[in-house]
Amino acid sequence: MDDVQDFFVCDECENKDFELIYNFSLNFHGVNFSEDLIYDKIVEETYQCIKCKKKFTKKQIEDGLAKFKEMRRKVS
Repeated sequence: MDDVQDFFVCDECENKDFELIYNFSLNFHGVNFSEDLIYDKIVEETYQCIKCKKKFTKKQIEDGLAKFKEMRRKVS
């Protein structure tokens, strides 16, 4: 079988190039055994099409790539 390369593309403009956007936050919450707040650091990754600026989550891209795997396995 020849090599085949499938690209995840933007469903709006079919561009294959994306920029990674990070969002950083802290989630504060109390606990039963202390008056002090504790926090969790949260880093969210979003991917933005460089052509039309549509945003995709990491899961959306992974799901799109999984469809390629499934499609190619059925063809083989």
